[in-house]
Amino acid sequence: MHTAELALSLLLVVIIVVSLLSNVLVLICFLYNAEIRKQVPGLFILNLTFCNLLLSASSMPLTLFGVLSNAHPGGQIFCQVVGFLDTFLTTNSMLSMAALSIDRWVAVVFPLSYHSRIRHRDAVLALAYTWVHSLSFSVVAACLSWVGYHQLYASCTLCNGRAVNAKTQFAIYTMVLHSLTFLLVSVVLCVTYLKVLKVARFHCKRIDVITMQTLVLLVDIHPSVRQRCLEEQKRRRQRATRKISTFIGTFVVCFTPYVITRIVELFVTEPFNPYWGVLCKCLAYSKAACDPFVYSLLRHQYRKTCSDITNRLLKRSSPNGSGHQQENGKIGRAKEIVKDGGVGARPAD
Repeated sequence: MHTAELALSLLLVVIIVVSLLSNVLVLICFLYNAEIRKQVPGLFILNLTFCNLLLSASSMPLTLFGVLSNAHPGGQIFCQVVGFLDTFLTTNSMLSMAALSIDRWVAVVFPLSYHSRIRHRDAVLALAYTWVHSLSFSVVAACLSWVGYHQLYASCTLCNGRAVNAKTQFAIYTMVLHSLTFLLVSVVLCVTYLKVLKVARFHCKRIDVITMQTLVLLVDIHPSVRQRCLEEQKRRRQRATRKISTFIGTFVVCFTPYVITRIVELFVTEPFNPYWGVLCKCLAYSKAACDPFVYSLLRHQYRKTCSDITNRLLKRSSPNGSGHQQENGKIGRAKEIVKDGGVGARPAD
């Protein structure tokens, strides 16, 4: 085995393990905490977690097998089923990220009317659209026999037809697929999160003005306290920008190489370096390992739920009793609003 193959295999193993553990943890938090289940974004996160778990259990292990053995993993029908799932789950997860960004945008830009604009019925309709959208492209590819083992990516996924006519149709299909998934979701993420960042900066600026007015009134304040307040202002502005950059950046970094390689592959005849194809596929898979941390596990509500579960397993008394769970959840969300300047915040239920 070459060094590159060994490195890619180890990378895949790490991605599979992290993706499975982190997404299972998100699912446990969702089932354990009734407060999370009542929130509308919880439906989008549940759908995203479901897609990531299935992708980690189906496509990723077969890609690992393909890298290690340089052989077709399983029979043709089995590979077609896995290729169908790969297209469906990847498309569905992208659209779920777009739905989450729209929900966050409405929550931050229209906080007073959030509950009238985004309801559980609206979330269910949005999820129904993501499923219909994803199933449509997956079924078309399966019916036209455009799913199978692709040597470049060492995985069961979309692959070219052999006839010239089929290649033209496949090229059109691929362009439309990526335009209505990757490109569309990229635009939605950029527009919504940049709007959120604008509002967050406005909140940070307003908080900074109040802080500076307070510091001016407190003429006897110690210089060290004044310095800490100024440093907190700077950290608050940086925190809002860093969160928005994470939402958009992880999506772009993980999916862009794979999508560009897919499109370039349609118009060139020279073969790609096989290690590059597998690396692009690994980057796309890595989004399933990043999503639990980007959208869930780093938030206060999920961290607190993980702590409660750990305390319960270890039979330790939790500092937050069940009678105060809802109140503490609201306090935690209020702290997030103050710390982040509105990024990621939602109106309390």
